[in-house]
Amino acid sequence: MKISSLPGGVIVAAIAAISFGTSGALVKPMLEAGWSPTAAVTARAWTAGLVLLPFALYSLRGRWAALWRGRWRVLGMGIVGVAGTQLAYFAALQTIPVSTALLIEFLAPLILVGFVWVTTQRMPRRTVLLGSALAVGGLLLVIGPGAIRAVDPMGVLFAFGAAISCAVFFVVAARPAEGLPPIALAAFGLLVGGTALGLLGLTGLLPFTASFLDLSLLGTVVPWWAPLLALAIISTALAYVAGITAAGILGSRLASFVGLLEVIFASLFAWLLLGEVLTPLQLLGGLLILGGIAAVGEERVELAAEALPPDEPELPHAHGDAHGDAHGDAHGDAHGGAHGAHGEHGEDGEAARADEATAGASAQEIRTGAGSSMVGGFSTTSRTSERPSEPGKL
Repeated sequence: MKISSLPGGVIVAAIAAISFGTSGALVKPMLEAGWSPTAAVTARAWTAGLVLLPFALYSLRGRWAALWRGRWRVLGMGIVGVAGTQLAYFAALQTIPVSTALLIEFLAPLILVGFVWVTTQRMPRRTVLLGSALAVGGLLLVIGPGAIRAVDPMGVLFAFGAAISCAVFFVVAARPAEGLPPIALAAFGLLVGGTALGLLGLTGLLPFTASFLDLSLLGTVVPWWAPLLALAIISTALAYVAGITAAGILGSRLASFVGLLEVIFASLFAWLLLGEVLTPLQLLGGLLILGGIAAVGEERVELAAEALPPDEPELPHAHGDAHGDAHGDAHGDAHGGAHGAHGEHGEDGEAARADEATAGASAQEIRTGAGSSMVGGFSTTSRTSERPSEPGKL
């Protein structure tokens, strides 16, 4: 079933955030077992892409022209949205703490707000500014106040690169589909991104090691492929398809703000699966993030209300006057003409009856034409000149 409503889009975006939020808890055992970040992300992307590939091919059903038309979206999603985000984030972790890198990366929604502000020269609505402030405050509490500290400038630069790449993901996902289904964009984007990361790892530009020994997950020993499969299906395949679908429904800005829920769910899953402590400040931060999302979402409601057409005024006399005048004049002319014709004798009688029929038809035409032109003219003017344009989506 096709989802197009605002509540439906928010639900899909929340599913994406929940799915993305499981990645930390699932990938951590792999990293502790000897997987390098590049190898783990490459395996994650490739496995997820292969899982989605049959569904992507079925969704296209031979419509390869749609894939060709969307080739730049696929490349943008794979190179920037998948590979670029991961590379920049892991590069940032070499010199700055994880909390700081996460805080900067999740500034992607603010980057989108600022980009629109600069390019359109129009200040965002107060609801958007309020939502941005609440979201940043919530991020600080969830990630930890210690995220703001004196850090290495290069690490900060790489973290901002991850934030920009994350923003590009939402922009690419929100672009018109051009016939390319979200599942196809996700599948081929992941395969492209995984290939790019794999090439960088195999050429030695990035550390690329993997371990195929059993590892510990949820307090039990499992095969190495178990967390990888869960990471690929839940944290990647489902997450990317839901994220792309949500961005197409909500637009890049609102979808990116709902995506901040990932930080909340990542903390929850770390608490449930890894036993990491969840503090009251983090819970408060989660509430602030929810408030920020609600404030930004309110902008869509306001724009939708402004786009509704105004109530059309009633003109009780316009139609009646036109109809009455046309009816009276035409009826009078027809009656007079017919009366005079009946006063004639002999061969003029037949002509009189013809004149009477013609006059009656003329009266009917005048009545119909006058009424239709008045109603049609008013309706056209009120609906085309007074109806505001529909709000666009970034």
